[in-house]
Amino acid sequence: MQRIRTAPPRYWLVLLVVIFFLGFPTVISSFLASEWAQALILAIAIMGLNILVGYSGQLSLGHGAFMAMGAYISAILAHRYKMDYLATVPIAAVVTGVVGFLFGIPSLRLSPLYLALATFALAVVTPSLIKRPADLTGGVQGILIVQPDPPQLASDVFGAVTGTAMTSDQWIYYITLACALILFWLAWNLARRRPGRAMRAIRDGEVAAAASGVNVAGFKTLAFGISAFYAGTAGSLFALSTGFISADTFPVSLSIQLLVGAVVGGLASIPGPLLGAIFAYFLPIGSNQWVPSQTWLPDQITSTVKNAGPAVSYGVILILIMMFAPNGMVGLIRSGYATLDRRLRGAPDPKTGQMPPDPQTV
Repeated sequence: MQRIRTAPPRYWLVLLVVIFFLGFPTVISSFLASEWAQALILAIAIMGLNILVGYSGQLSLGHGAFMAMGAYISAILAHRYKMDYLATVPIAAVVTGVVGFLFGIPSLRLSPLYLALATFALAVVTPSLIKRPADLTGGVQGILIVQPDPPQLASDVFGAVTGTAMTSDQWIYYITLACALILFWLAWNLARRRPGRAMRAIRDGEVAAAASGVNVAGFKTLAFGISAFYAGTAGSLFALSTGFISADTFPVSLSIQLLVGAVVGGLASIPGPLLGAIFAYFLPIGSNQWVPSQTWLPDQITSTVKNAGPAVSYGVILILIMMFAPNGMVGLIRSGYATLDRRLRGAPDPKTGQMPPDPQTV
């Protein structure tokens, strides 16, 4: 009881967020629950990318390829070999994580720029590779996935709360939420333990980290493996949520979308991927719906946003983020909270005040 009373405020904030996401499907439609499930799936993938980019300092532009791998592993096992889809999720995550770990070994010899180009090439070539074994992947036809019905216990509990039957989309939302909670908790523990400290040391300076006894090669490949593990999980859940996958489901723009979400949310932070995923998923939808409805805007702007909504939205917001919040949304929230706390306590602004006198020479 004493530990509960003395718990930091951020723990209570996390509890409120969890309660919010647990009860959210009870007040929204099944379609909106499906959209929020896809936002949580993006948050899982962005969390993995955040471990790679934010904590270990390695840039990847091809995480959409790892999502495609996880999605197709689960889809093939469920569609071709009739496995229960939920049982395929950990299999897809582990296999993708192993492939990411192996991919990280040769990347040790690449500079950051060439590593970014190599991962970008992986994202470019993945859709073409998927189409080749048409008997296995369905080629351009793709694979249709039957969404599971909710179990009776979950349906009864949901019906007792809302008075309506639980749909498959709402059940998938809760599956995605459970996976997101587990993976975010694992990332939080990873950041607080020795691996997280070692990755941050490598990010800040490889030479200094190696001089301190950090296994630079081991932790960099480990970061790649963990990041791919998260992306494989997200890809498997993405296939379950959409009910259909094909080579065109994982374009190059998906990898860019993940990186944008990681940067906007805030690198090297745990809540950042969630905020970045909400931004990356809902901003293009909102811009495509809001801008055409504004009659005061010129027709050229309306047509441009209608034809290239995500690109225009991402470009404008990224410019604003880089100008006013270089540390992302989490950094902006933290700096705003620190400023408000100083004002409430009456403490002076550390950036203002009288300069100390110059040292005098005796």
